[in-house]
Amino acid sequence: MYAVIKTGGKQYRVTTGEKIKVEQIPADVGSEITIDQVLMVGEGESVKIGTPVVSGASVKASVVSHGRHDKIKIFKMRRRKHYQKHQGHRQNYTELRIEAISA
Repeated sequence: MYAVIKTGGKQYRVTTGEKIKVEQIPADVGSEITIDQVLMVGEGESVKIGTPVVSGASVKASVVSHGRHDKIKIFKMRRRKHYQKHQGHRQNYTELRIEAISA
């Protein structure tokens, strides 16, 4: 069984037992959260598509860790104008382990 969930403005295809990194969620490590924005649930040939979410469907996940992604380097330059700008960014994330999918 798999599901397509929406969290942090992005969509993820998840299955039971899988680990995913999503935008930071304010939850303690080890706590269990419920994601109720399930856009699609599929099992074999049967697929339920929500409009926009599947009613009654939810995904239970536990928080494994919090962290930061690798640094992204941003470099801006205008030729012949003596303009250069260096910048970097590290996005925070929350790692989730998908425990159960209920439709």
